[in-house]
Amino acid sequence: MMRMIDAHIHLDQYSDQELTSLLDDSRSIHAMVTVSNHLTSCKRNLQLSQTFSKVKPAFGFHPEQHLPTDDEKSELLSWIDAHQDEMIAIGEVGLPYYLRLENKITASQFDQYVELVEVFIQLAKKYDKPVVLHAVYEDAPVVCDLLEKHSILKAHFHWFKGETNTVTRMIENGYYLSVTPDIVYKEEIQDIVAKVPIERLMVETDGPWRFKGPFLGQMTHPNMMQHSISKIASIKEGKSTEVGDILLQNTRDFYSI
Repeated sequence: MMRMIDAHIHLDQYSDQELTSLLDDSRSIHAMVTVSNHLTSCKRNLQLSQTFSKVKPAFGFHPEQHLPTDDEKSELLSWIDAHQDEMIAIGEVGLPYYLRLENKITASQFDQYVELVEVFIQLAKKYDKPVVLHAVYEDAPVVCDLLEKHSILKAHFHWFKGETNTVTRMIENGYYLSVTPDIVYKEEIQDIVAKVPIERLMVETDGPWRFKGPFLGQMTHPNMMQHSISKIASIKEGKSTEVGDILLQNTRDFYSI
């Protein structure tokens, strides 16, 4: 049986019934890195990690939402500080590419998001934890600038989409990228994987986000990563079992699992 780690999932967003189904059918899943969107999300993910040993929580603030108030930010940062030893990483944090694409934020608001992600990057350095990043297309170089500014080495760009020169920069800096099951049917993601050394790749689901192609209409489950691994193996011209072992070890090493 192929052993896998879901490097990025939102377990707190599944219903109790879905969680039961998911966890009961996860014998091939070594661990799941569950990222947080806000304080309530952090608390739920911590609770899940205390109940299920496979669940490894990351604490942060997802950028594709309204900025927190000063009080909300202070409360979140204080809570993370109090629970730093119980998290595996800072995340999910980053920049609001899709909000900006939909013209839902102003330029000055975007600058505040940049300031906020820098705070979280500094926290990752302070706590000596990896940082899980939502930064795609033209937002990725902005985040790379901040990572380099603070000499961050353990950076994970989840579900990355972007230009070749940005991919090259990430590889040179030793950052990791992860891909979702959409690699099975999206050429854009396949092209990125072709450029990234296997030693810098991980797999994820970003569940409960739903996928198309052969996964249409299905609840997103970490078992779907078997298909991702098979596609990566095809691109890298390797055996699925061997590629799966490398991806598993990459994730174990990156997150110290």
